[in-house]
Amino acid sequence: MSKYVARRLLHMLPVLLGISILVFVGMHLIPGDVAQLLLGEKGSEQEIQRLRHQLGLDQPIYIQYLRFLAGVVHGDLGNSIRTRQPVIWEIRQALPVTIELSLAALAFAIVLGLLIGVITARRPHSALDTGAMVFVLIGVSMPVFWTGILLLLVFGGMLGWLPLGGVLDAGMSLPRLTGMPILDSLLSGNWTALRSGLAHLLLPAVTLGATAMATIARMARSSMLDVLGLDYVRTARAKGVAEPRVVRRHALWNALLPVVTLIGLQLGLLLSGAVLTETIFALPGLGRLTITSVLARDYPVVQGVVLIGAVIFVLANLAVDLLYAWLDPRIRYS
Repeated sequence: MSKYVARRLLHMLPVLLGISILVFVGMHLIPGDVAQLLLGEKGSEQEIQRLRHQLGLDQPIYIQYLRFLAGVVHGDLGNSIRTRQPVIWEIRQALPVTIELSLAALAFAIVLGLLIGVITARRPHSALDTGAMVFVLIGVSMPVFWTGILLLLVFGGMLGWLPLGGVLDAGMSLPRLTGMPILDSLLSGNWTALRSGLAHLLLPAVTLGATAMATIARMARSSMLDVLGLDYVRTARAKGVAEPRVVRRHALWNALLPVVTLIGLQLGLLLSGAVLTETIFALPGLGRLTITSVLARDYPVVQGVVLIGAVIFVLANLAVDLLYAWLDPRIRYS
């Protein structure tokens, strides 16, 4: 197993290298001059050239990329052009919020998706099954930004049940222990902040997890229908095993493998969907940082965010592969 993990980690390197090249070249192909953008219309040509030299933008693109790559190897992603802060610091400030949002959205998607999939698989072609699949189809079809705006209008604006954005109520603060508001509230024992954080997290998590929930529900239903028709399930029923136990111990466990694969893929979609979700709900996470940096042509921050996202996605897929061996003892990696 350790050899397999080491080999997969080595395979990560060319993937990340390719992603870094694509992002670096893509950012430099965007029309416009960063120095002109920073100095504004009043900046003289001499000042623009001086700033371009300070930022290293007057060098050939391959030289700029090699300098960036050398910094990455030493754990230095450079400094933000916009704030002049280290990119690592910028990402460290924003990443915990995105992690908390993604985990909450993933938990919502897994729990509700598996619940809908299992219930509908036990009653195929019933009114419940039809209604649930219509609900799931709506969830798959609605874009993230439209779901977020709709939830904001209904539950935040019209009904006033939940806050419209942010991570905590105005004027409320927490000691930064992990950077995750919910976890920091628990660690500091601030139950008022915990209630506020959960209220602020609910709508973004549902918005981000809605599409993943619908996809998981459809896959879980299909996989459960296949497993429930197998011989060993019929044998368990013939031996008088109670139906809930048949579903829980015999069918669900063996139907999880394709669902786990899908969950690993959904994590990457959650990270990309967080860009829109965090913008709609004004969350200070990686998504909002990415949008701000792209608009400001802040090359180092965009490159750093994309690299971190790629690392998370690759590690998530590795974790899914390792989870197979735990779910199915017949699977062995060498």
